[in-house]
Amino acid sequence: MLQEVKDGYVKTETHQGTTTIEFFHPKANSLPNKILAELAKEIHFAGTHQETKVIVLKSGGDKSFCAGASFDELASIKDEADGAHFFNGFANVINAIRKCPKFIIGRIKGRCVGGGVGLAAAVDYAIALNTAEIKLSELEMGIGPFVIGPAVERKIGIAAFSALAIDATMWRNSEWAKRKGMYAEVHETVENMDESIFRLANHLAHSNPEAMAEIKKMLWHGTAHWDELLRENAAISGKLVLSAFTKKAIEKFKAQI
Repeated sequence: MLQEVKDGYVKTETHQGTTTIEFFHPKANSLPNKILAELAKEIHFAGTHQETKVIVLKSGGDKSFCAGASFDELASIKDEADGAHFFNGFANVINAIRKCPKFIIGRIKGRCVGGGVGLAAAVDYAIALNTAEIKLSELEMGIGPFVIGPAVERKIGIAAFSALAIDATMWRNSEWAKRKGMYAEVHETVENMDESIFRLANHLAHSNPEAMAEIKKMLWHGTAHWDELLRENAAISGKLVLSAFTKKAIEKFKAQI
């Protein structure tokens, strides 16, 4: 159990048609490759699970929703192949969400950074707490939001995405994210957020699965090439993460955590 908490976890529970997938890591819910792989696997399984009608994606703890990539693993990348493999972890999660025939509701209960913004953008319906600020910090580290970029741009448009990608040090608050379309709802309390998630999930659990699957295909129209696109973008990130600039920036970020 101590090892599980140290390394983080992904756990899944299904109740009355709703499958909840929860991930956690003690370092602000950052995402090492092991958790990324587990997330992709559980999302894929839930999509094929007959009892699952709708999925809720959430993170554990009571602070950040997701701090993005694990700095420890970023710092340990030694070559381009290793880097591409790590960033493909994010690609696999986003593509698992994209291909899943079930609607995925995101419970965004705190700050999202980098890859965390990618997760919030990729879910089909994000319900957030008013503390759920967002920031794409990749450029500050000498890389860029290449893997998650297509998901973020699809959700909020090129203008808002470019603002996030270029001004990598600035937090945008939850109301900004809602105005741009990242969040469908923003709530003042955890209780109100969870009540809204329960209401929507319960409604969808009793809706026509075939109709929902067809709507999801329509909403993700034009993304069939993402398997290849996100792999190519992962290779770009995998190369840039080896630069002296990025290595120095990662060590600086690690010291601040």
